Amino acid sequence: MLDNFSNSTPAVIDRLAQIIGRPVRWHEGDIRDAAALDKIFAELSVSAVLHFAGLKAVTESIDRPIDYFDVNVHGSIALMKAMQRAGCKTLVFSSSATVYGPEQPMPVGEGAPCSVSNPYGRTKLVVEDLLYELGRADPEWRIATLRYFNPTGAHPSGLIGESPIGTPSNLMPLVCQVAAGLRPCVQIFGDDYPSPDGTGVRDFVHVMDLAEGHVAALDYLTRNQANILVNLGTGQGTSVLEVIRTFERVNGQRVPFEVVARRAADIGISYADASLAWELLGWAAKRGIDDMCRDAWRWQCANRA
Repeated sequence: MLDNFSNSTPAVIDRLAQIIGRPVRWHEGDIRDAAALDKIFAELSVSAVLHFAGLKAVTESIDRPIDYFDVNVHGSIALMKAMQRAGCKTLVFSSSATVYGPEQPMPVGEGAPCSVSNPYGRTKLVVEDLLYELGRADPEWRIATLRYFNPTGAHPSGLIGESPIGTPSNLMPLVCQVAAGLRPCVQIFGDDYPSPDGTGVRDFVHVMDLAEGHVAALDYLTRNQANILVNLGTGQGTSVLEVIRTFERVNGQRVPFEVVARRAADIGISYADASLAWELLGWAAKRGIDDMCRDAWRWQCANRA
């Protein structure tokens, strides 16, 4: 494992070890550091790479486009070069449904045209394009590009979960922090979208389902010489207000909220056609929004400090 801990902490290593029942082999470093990457590949017998490293906040990317291209695109290129030098050509890449843009009929499938509306989505699409060309130029590569919809929840043990540094950019950590009394209220960005309650609709997918999707993708690549592109989502949309109401019901906690103006580059409604994931990988999401709310709150309660 390689992490620069820019939005996490080394304390998570011991927690991971508790969950899996053995020590975690890890390195602190930056994905853009070619020398550090070469050192890791030289020390370890690496047969495949799961690439999660990157910046991921849509609104932040609008203010910091250079940083986003530097980390997400430059970092990915540095990783691919290091993999080539080491003769490792199996890669699972963490992409995003933000590449689909705002005007797609729902549910959105992998064949829908891409139309990014923010620098974060643009960086993901650039890397996707590069991976497609890499696979076409060198058929020895085995690549799975996974377009996440909206990961949320936490490990059911309460040992690991989402704890971003600074103000969270995702909904569930904000809901948890408000329920815990750490913030006064959740801001809902717009209530005039074409949804039943007017709030934005997303395809929230439990992080444990997402993790299992990566295992399924890696297993697929071990059996197939392929370059695949797959949505990971539940195939169901849930509105922001529905998430808040579900959290209150499941956990018995009040979550105050206020409606404010829409954010730049936000999409009103987005949820996946996840049928290809089942067809290729035998994967489908098993956990619902109740599970996501329950597990996220368990994580928050265990880590109030």
